[in-house]
Amino acid sequence: MTSRRRAATATTALTCGVALLAGAACTGAAAAAAADGGEGDLANKSAQQISDDALHQLIAAKSLRLRTQTSADPTKIDLTLDRAGNCTGAISKGELGSVELVKHGNQVWMKPDAAFWTSQLPGKEGDDAAAKYKDTFLHGTTKNAFLRGLSAACDLKAFQKSAVAPGEPPAGAPSRSPSPTVSLIKGRPTTHEGTRVLPVIKKAEGAVQTLYVAIDGKHYPLKLTAEVDHQTGTILLSNYDTPVSAKTPAPGQTADISALEELLQGSRSGSGSGTGAGNT
Repeated sequence: MTSRRRAATATTALTCGVALLAGAACTGAAAAAAADGGEGDLANKSAQQISDDALHQLIAAKSLRLRTQTSADPTKIDLTLDRAGNCTGAISKGELGSVELVKHGNQVWMKPDAAFWTSQLPGKEGDDAAAKYKDTFLHGTTKNAFLRGLSAACDLKAFQKSAVAPGEPPAGAPSRSPSPTVSLIKGRPTTHEGTRVLPVIKKAEGAVQTLYVAIDGKHYPLKLTAEVDHQTGTILLSNYDTPVSAKTPAPGQTADISALEELLQGSRSGSGSGTGAGNT
């Protein structure tokens, strides 16, 4: 079951210039691509070698953009994060709302949308909070349990560590042969968001996992899809080594995180008299 869970959670075009010389170069590239089936220098590598190379590139990344979604949960993540734990982006919980998130060091800012407030606070309280804090970031530090939990997704080191399955060799080490119960094969070259990629398909214990690896340049893993027990998940990876923006919300756009805590506490207190309470 561990391998299935890992599989389910594990999801710039190269263009020709207008100059005549660039056109000639592109013609040659097209011919080379046809000769190797479009796989570039991955043509002579096994599926295992390609997978290992992509993993090495992921582990070496200092920062990247991470987007995730799964059919088993409404949560969607879209964050640019780095190895220092900084990030910027958004986390959505479907009908429960979404928050913009900025983290630098131990400082965290979150800006909830209206759906967040109405899902956390009953009736008029939620509407009032949504109006009051419409354009406001709630600010605090990772000492705050709520912000600490929310910003846990900003940990690129933890994500990279999770990409290395227990018992597998570290990046750069010789690979072991796949288990007889694991099928690992190359698919046909395709494109992902304008970039040529080569799928590497893994089948094991009823799970199907497809890793899409960049063909040109560094062989970054750009997309991972997984299907287990009719549930699907997708991880998209991009913007490798692009620094996280250092911009943080201005003081005039922020309120202390205690405002959220006070509202939620008041809601819980009122629930004793039938008002109802929101869930954090």
